[in-house]
Amino acid sequence: MMGQLPPDQNALFYDFCLENYVSQDHLLRQIDPFLDLSDLRDHPASYYSHTGRPSIDPELMIRMLIVGYCYGIRSERRLCEEVYLNLAYRWFCRLGLEGKGPDHSTFSENRHGRFRESNTFRHLFELELQRCMAEGLVGGEGFATDASIVKADASRQYHRDDDDDWGNGRAVREYLEAIDEDNTQTTSTRKVMA
Repeated sequence: MMGQLPPDQNALFYDFCLENYVSQDHLLRQIDPFLDLSDLRDHPASYYSHTGRPSIDPELMIRMLIVGYCYGIRSERRLCEEVYLNLAYRWFCRLGLEGKGPDHSTFSENRHGRFRESNTFRHLFELELQRCMAEGLVGGEGFATDASIVKADASRQYHRDDDDDWGNGRAVREYLEAIDEDNTQTTSTRKVMA
């Protein structure tokens, strides 16, 4: 017998728990226990006004950014839409079913304005680094960085003819000197052996 959709009539009450709709092996469920943002609100507090409408919770913004980074959502407009539509994202961001996420323009203003001015991302990174060190995941004895310089030709209208100092930076000079020194030692070793 062919099934049929029930008539279009909404129930008066629903028994719905968002927790039950996020699978146990979901990436965000695995990240959530390790994410402690309880100290986050104190750091940028001086950058918020004491008058006017309540602002977006900084924890919500960080959780939304983590969703964006984990799932490659680079557009802030799309990220706000996805958090609104996806049940797992809503669960991770603590929005529940009826919570309203921020508008994309407000999200962008906060991220590029007060979060940047207050060094909130640096503060959060340092907190997480301290937690990793306390757990023994990171030693903190040394580090390595990649200082590759790549000239971007993204906009020709801002091109300057006198902009020819690429490759003359200290990191590049030191790298090239080290290569020249290594080549000189190798060449002198070959002459001695010959």
